[in-house]
Amino acid sequence: MQKAAVLLGLQWGDEGKGKIVDVLTPQYDIIARFQGGPNAGHTLEFDGIKHVLHTIPSGIFHSNVINVIGNGVVIDPIIFQKELLKLEERGVHYQERLFISRKAHLILPTHRILDAASEASKGAAKIGSTLKGIGPTYMDKTGRNGLRIGDILENNFDLKYNDLKEKHLKMLQQFNFPFDLSAIEEEWLKSIEWIKKLTIIDSEHYLDNAIKNGKKILAEGAQGSLLDIDFGSYPFVTSSNTVAAGACTGLGIAPNRIGDVFGIFKAYCTRVGSGPFPTELDDDMGEAMRKEGNEFGSTTGRARRCGWLDIPALKYACMINGVTQLYMMKADVLSIFEEIKICTSYRWKGEVINYFPYDCSPEQLEPLYTTLPGWNQPLTHLQNEQDFPTALQQYISFIEEQMEIPITLVSVGPDRKQTILRQQ
Repeated sequence: MQKAAVLLGLQWGDEGKGKIVDVLTPQYDIIARFQGGPNAGHTLEFDGIKHVLHTIPSGIFHSNVINVIGNGVVIDPIIFQKELLKLEERGVHYQERLFISRKAHLILPTHRILDAASEASKGAAKIGSTLKGIGPTYMDKTGRNGLRIGDILENNFDLKYNDLKEKHLKMLQQFNFPFDLSAIEEEWLKSIEWIKKLTIIDSEHYLDNAIKNGKKILAEGAQGSLLDIDFGSYPFVTSSNTVAAGACTGLGIAPNRIGDVFGIFKAYCTRVGSGPFPTELDDDMGEAMRKEGNEFGSTTGRARRCGWLDIPALKYACMINGVTQLYMMKADVLSIFEEIKICTSYRWKGEVINYFPYDCSPEQLEPLYTTLPGWNQPLTHLQNEQDFPTALQQYISFIEEQMEIPITLVSVGPDRKQTILRQQ
C-alpha cells in the first residue's frame, strides 16, 4: 500500500518548508497541511516572484495537484480570503484544487483580541505570540467550545457564533485592553460567505480513499519541531503538535500509513520571539548572519534571532519525528564566514551532555562547539553537488556523521531552481 510522506521543520520554524514542498510537489498527487494556521509563513520564490502562504498548502501553484487543508489547521477567514485573492491576481485557479476539512476550526475575531490582550498582560514574560488568535482557538478546540468549518453550513451557525463571541467578551472583561470588534466582525462574516463557495470535504475519508487508490500524499507541517506543544521549549511554543505524529491527528492518517519523514533544517539556527536558544549569537556575527540570510519573519516581519547549528537539538528533533532524510537549507548564508562553529554538546549543570535537556535556559546550559573551516565563497550559482567547495562537503559530512541520517537535499538560494539533490 502507498504510504504518505511527511515534511516538517526540525528547528524553531522558518526552515524553508514552503520552498521544498513546492519543489517536491510534482512527485505527489496531494499536498495536505496538517496543523497550525496563519501564524505560518511559507515563502516560495520562482520566476522572480516571491509568494507567501499562511494557510494554503504550498503545492497550490501546481495545476495537477490537490491541496487539502486538514482538520488540524485553524483558519482565519479574513486572512484566508486575502490569500485566495492574491492567488487570483496571479492567475492561479485554486477552486478545482483546494479542499478544506469540515473539521478544521475557525479563528474568530474575538480569538485575535483575546490573544493580543493575554500577551499584553504578560509584560516581560510574554511568549512572543504572532497575535493571530492561534492559542485561544486551540484552547476552545480542546475545551470543546470551538466553531468548525462544517458549522458554517448549518442553520444554527449564527447562534453558535454569538454564543462563543459572548463567552469571549466576558473573558475580555478581566483585561484592561481596548478593542473595536464591529469593523473586523463585519469583514469576518463576509469572508465566511466566501469560504462557503469552496470545496468542503470529510478529509479523513478523502485521504483514506486516496491512499487505497495508490495516490501519493505529502503531509506539510508548519512551524518547527522545537515549537511543538508537547516536545518543544515549553512554554515558548505554539499550540499544536508540529511533529510527525501531528500528521496523523491533523489529517486522520493512521500511523502505519506514514512512510518517509523529510526533516528540514537550516545550516544554522534561527528563532522568532522569546524562549531559550542555546547557540544564539547576540553580537555582530549574529547580525551579519541575520542580514545575509534576510532573517525577518514572513508573517510578523520581526527580526529573527540567529546562531550556530545545534546538533543535540537536531538529534532530538530527528528522534521524536523518526526522520528518514535530512534537507539542509540556506547553506549559501554561511558563505560569509571564514570559520563555522557547530554545537556538538552542552555543559549542563556542570556536566557535559550530548542530548537536549528538559531545561535549556542559558543559566543552566552552555553550548560546546566544534570549529570547521568555512568555504568563504558564494554558492547561489551552483547547480550540482560536484561543484560544492571542499569545506561545504566537509560540513555536510560532519553533520551526517553526527546525525547518522543522510542529507539528500541542499538549498543554495531562495529560488526553487537553487535546490540540489545529492547522489547517495
